[in-house]
Amino acid sequence: MSLTALSPRRIRVLPILLSTLIGGAAFAADPATITAKELPSLVALYKDLHAHPELSLHEEQTAARLAQELRAAGLDVTEKVGLHGIVGILKNGDGPVILVRTELDALPVKEKTGLPYASTIVTKDDAGSEAPVMHACGHDIHMSCLIGTARVMAQLRDQWKGTLVMIGQPAEERVMGARLMLRAGLFSKFPTPEKALALHCSAELPHGTIGLTEGFALANVDSMDIVVRGVGSHGSMPHLGKDPVVLAAEIVLALQTIVSREVKPGDPAVVTVGSIHGGTKHNIIPDEVRLQITLRSYKAGTRQKLIASVKRIALNLAQAAGMPDDKMPLVTVSEESANALYNQPAFTGEVRESVAGTLGADHVIPREPVMGAEDFSEFGGTKEKVPLCMFWLGTQPPEVVAEANAKGITLPALHSPFFKPVPEPTIETGVKAMTAALLTLMKK
Repeated sequence: MSLTALSPRRIRVLPILLSTLIGGAAFAADPATITAKELPSLVALYKDLHAHPELSLHEEQTAARLAQELRAAGLDVTEKVGLHGIVGILKNGDGPVILVRTELDALPVKEKTGLPYASTIVTKDDAGSEAPVMHACGHDIHMSCLIGTARVMAQLRDQWKGTLVMIGQPAEERVMGARLMLRAGLFSKFPTPEKALALHCSAELPHGTIGLTEGFALANVDSMDIVVRGVGSHGSMPHLGKDPVVLAAEIVLALQTIVSREVKPGDPAVVTVGSIHGGTKHNIIPDEVRLQITLRSYKAGTRQKLIASVKRIALNLAQAAGMPDDKMPLVTVSEESANALYNQPAFTGEVRESVAGTLGADHVIPREPVMGAEDFSEFGGTKEKVPLCMFWLGTQPPEVVAEANAKGITLPALHSPFFKPVPEPTIETGVKAMTAALLTLMKK
């Protein structure tokens, strides 16, 4: 229809109609469109973070970069919350308070991916030794997804209400950072969350998908140290000493009976001796051997049983070996421990429905619980009893995953020097999934 055919009244109404249409389009901004627009800069951020990793408790530059990005997205940011922890706040009227967490730290792993942006960083660890550093657990992906989610939520203020709390947590790999931030006042100096969300890279899922577990998703973790003491002697004269190497070997073997003979069948538990060090030379019986042990469980009673059994076995075997009273093993439980992660079922159901509505139901995959550990659980263990949900984020090409499953091949796992997520679709899916969950939880 030509304008000449319009009546004077219709001509006067036309600008109003156009304005309404334009305003309506702005009001109905599409999260997927915003994510796609932000994706190139998010991938660039990821590659920069990947190339410049920092060890646990040393994440100073990483935290500064994340704080800068959150401020640029419009959040009010506080730094140095629990050493290198950061807290970003985005307030948007009255409504629920939802926390989203990412980790900051990397691992002492020498990267072998061959990527053009691979880490070549070598630094000093806490003991002063040189250590290569790599983001082998995907925390660089997590940070990029957090920034992407912050940008999208800031541009969609007309579609949600409440307070978004976005935190960068240090020292997750040493399961210490969550407690550091809580002790620094995370839930007292800042808005206390009603629910808390996180995502974590999966080395087995195809990109474009997420995995969800209701109930227990990750395990309790306890780190134990045993100093097996003895009486040193010449290797040719073992009768003049008390050999801690033999005793340590007996302890390692006896620990394997805890799960098989002391834990109820069907109750998940793991006892792993991950490190054993002792001695300096072929013909010297040393005076001590050191063992480092990790324990995994879900139930509180099982957790205490594992710890008590390790102590009992170490001490009783030392007595059986005739060690003097002043040479009994020293058994300690490290601060590097965390509670099992429990994905609150009703909350997890909300996340599943919202993400399925965005990605498609066939892209939301049920996952069995695993015995890995995460200190994200600590945010739900305070007196506030904050419901938690962490979902897995697929990182691998679908065809690679399909081939590996068909052939029974194990892809490079998390913490592997060969772990190599595909950035673009992984980050895009992570932002879409997290944004979908937030918009559902904080909808007007």
